Amino acid sequence: MKLKQSTLLFNALADGTRLRIVNLLTEGELCVCDIMSVLREPQSKVSRHLAYLRRAGLVEARKQGLWMYYRLAKSAMKTLRTVLEALERGRLDAGELEKDVESFRKLRGRLIACCG
Repeated sequence: MKLKQSTLLFNALADGTRLRIVNLLTEGELCVCDIMSVLREPQSKVSRHLAYLRRAGLVEARKQGLWMYYRLAKSAMKTLRTVLEALERGRLDAGELEKDVESFRKLRGRLIACCG
């Protein structure tokens, strides 16, 4: 990975909201409304951060009807895979990240209200 790519990756993850979004996306593909529900953030903020993550190449999007779904990019970047693995292992140390995942897992059956 070139220095420019590494800088882009770490700058994208340096923001708390973007880090929380990436953390949630380790659980699988999510609709914007699902991310809003778990993070308790407005659509405009979540969408702005998702756009940043897309530009950085960390997430991919697909449109289904009126809704946008996001997932982690299927990237071959070894650094990204390593960072995501460390993020998953470090959730217990970062209480808010673990809380987000727990909230998602509890709400999983009730989420996607906007998309159903």
